[in-house]
Amino acid sequence: MNYEMDMQLNDIAVIRLYGELDHHEAEKIRSHISKTILQGNLNTIIWNLERLNFMDSSGIGLILGRMRELSAVNGQTIILNPSNTMKKIFQFSGLASYMMDGTEADAILHARGIVNG
Repeated sequence: MNYEMDMQLNDIAVIRLYGELDHHEAEKIRSHISKTILQGNLNTIIWNLERLNFMDSSGIGLILGRMRELSAVNGQTIILNPSNTMKKIFQFSGLASYMMDGTEADAILHARGIVNG
């Protein structure tokens, strides 16, 4: 499992998840992202799941937990390009409204309130 975090103008983090996300990997990612949120400038996380092959319940917990942390600063979450299986899991978890398909640039514009098309 690999991941990358790319900061966009200090207030948006694009997190790209690759491979498989299990409990062990989720803990490592959680620690890093939570530190970034606590530093104070971050208000949006875009989770790009396009190249994520597998995620167990700890992956849902990872995303939900960061959503809670961001809600304290009126932040927002976008779940970008989940697989069809992951879409079903997110829908059952009440997260359907946070999902979108498209490019990272589309998601950044959406986060900034700029809607195309």
